[in-house]
Amino acid sequence: MAFESSKSVIVTGASSGIGNTAAVYLAKQGYTVLASVRKDSDAQALNNLGLNNLKPLCPLDLTKPDQILAATNLIKEQVRTNQIPSLYSIINIAGGGSISPIELMSISDFREELEKRIVAPVMLLQELFPLLRETKGRIIWIATPALFPVPYVADIHAADFAVNYLARTLNLELLPDGIKNILIRCGGIKTPSVQRSEKELTERLKNLSNEKANIYKERLQKVQKELIKFDSKRTESIEVAELIAKVLAVKNPKTRYQIGYMSKLGAFLEKLPQSWVDSIMERREMKET
Repeated sequence: MAFESSKSVIVTGASSGIGNTAAVYLAKQGYTVLASVRKDSDAQALNNLGLNNLKPLCPLDLTKPDQILAATNLIKEQVRTNQIPSLYSIINIAGGGSISPIELMSISDFREELEKRIVAPVMLLQELFPLLRETKGRIIWIATPALFPVPYVADIHAADFAVNYLARTLNLELLPDGIKNILIRCGGIKTPSVQRSEKELTERLKNLSNEKANIYKERLQKVQKELIKFDSKRTESIEVAELIAKVLAVKNPKTRYQIGYMSKLGAFLEKLPQSWVDSIMERREMKET
């Protein structure tokens, strides 16, 4: 693939996982990558790679509006003064989530996830729309296939459902501007957040009150066993990075792509009427209980 040194892209969540892999891969393809990280240590790790066009945005905690404003002001100034190429894309990857029944979800963690996945991307866009309008750029959203209910991952999928809405609505609103929104729906992908979520689930099982343990312990233990099988089939994150590069380079990208273990099944279920999907998922749960 030819280098794209005349274009800057923002990659959120670049400290680890898909975000880190995508930021490094795109920099190696020649893009100027503005990589959002929260910690100085993560910024230093990126700098240590020796890629001059990989530029950490730090500190950029997406739950803090003042840091978002500082980062976007810096980007606008650097584009204006030709310190970096024109902004071509914002790639929204940051986020994590946890495995938990809705009844036991941490409200503070849930609020933080919604901030990182929905509120912060909207603020970033509001500040940077003029730059994207100049380049007729692309907004890429990394999400799960979230238009059908999956038990115990509402923390993750609720945000993804909203992301689906934002991407599709922005495609309509920005049609006259030539700015495309592309939704990359990921199935099972290997990232550090997977191990983190499973560790949190183990801790949650240990700390259940007697009342909640009577309700959820068996159910969550079954979830753990399913995850062990699922994890062995996850797709490497580099494949997501390669798809992002393809979406940036192709002349007429599709509005939706899918990648990762079981993503095709997710895409199929999304095409069915909601009542059918609900019935399918109910029968699946009854079979496993």
